[in-house]
Amino acid sequence: MSFTLPHRFEDRTLVVAEAGVNHGGDLEVALEMVAAAAGAGIDVVKFQTYTAGRLATRSSEAYWDRTKEPTATQFELFSRYDRLGPDDYGALADACRGHGLIFLTTPFDVEAVDWLDELVPAWKVASADLTNALLLERLGRTGKPVLLSTGAGTLEEVAAAVGLLERAGAPVVALLHCTLSYPTAAADAAVGALVALAQAFPGRPLGYSDHTVGADSFAAIAAAVALGARIVEKHYTLDATLPGNDHYHAFEPAEFRRLREELDRLALLLGSPEKRVLEVEEPARLHARRSLVSRVAIPAGTVVAPEMLDVKRPGTGIEPAQLPHVVGARAAVDIPEDTTLVWDLLDRVG
Repeated sequence: MSFTLPHRFEDRTLVVAEAGVNHGGDLEVALEMVAAAAGAGIDVVKFQTYTAGRLATRSSEAYWDRTKEPTATQFELFSRYDRLGPDDYGALADACRGHGLIFLTTPFDVEAVDWLDELVPAWKVASADLTNALLLERLGRTGKPVLLSTGAGTLEEVAAAVGLLERAGAPVVALLHCTLSYPTAAADAAVGALVALAQAFPGRPLGYSDHTVGADSFAAIAAAVALGARIVEKHYTLDATLPGNDHYHAFEPAEFRRLREELDRLALLLGSPEKRVLEVEEPARLHARRSLVSRVAIPAGTVVAPEMLDVKRPGTGIEPAQLPHVVGARAAVDIPEDTTLVWDLLDRVG
């Protein structure tokens, strides 16, 4: 399936459902997630592909909220979910295509890139791999677009990653702001960082990967889109009440449907990124603006003085900015009091 990264203001926001490993290592659940994504306003269903032993040491300390996910080590958590293999991901890719969805997965080691390459039209790089030069170089050599999350990264680290990817052959690198904290408090969403990314990397597609919860998610995503994000990623689950992993800060299909509705409404509200007079404003432009008006009756031949004038609606007459050209002119005809002035009523001097 073809894949393009939106970046212009008028492009429809790309919605990425980050299924991750919320399937619990069960292919049937993963396939059910794909089916449920169809019709939910989702464009991309993205998984995560890793092997616990290649991703973390056995003593790797947990960095997430232990009250939500109590597992003590990263290795222990990842070991629960690294059960799917190449054939399984092939089945998921086929299922996505069958439902009109785009299949993506985040590879966490270079070996996975080799066999995933034929299945994906683009790559997603997790924030934690922003400085993983070996993985970035391998991804760049595939010649495919890259969605690069920038959580917990400096602008210098982002620049280095972008440079590495592009030198290796990546044609487009989209930059996704996120906060690498699970879950993310509203005060830590820092969506304004998109402004810095836009200034530091002009012309690049921008996105936002959200880890907030509840109503904060909709607000944060709306703010991100208003600031230029054209790609929105949110964790995806069939049941947000399931314990641990990424379920507790994920959207269910119904919430994705609402998100798409909100994004479409937001696009309608934002409109085009240019300042122009809208057709619906033309009546107000004509009738709610002001014109120069005679404050008193001005007999024909009288030289117009400032004290004879006022400014009132409608705006169908001489604009107030033309006052210097009206003062000193002579009345060409008798001008009654409270008359909207037009040039035909005056004999201009010079």
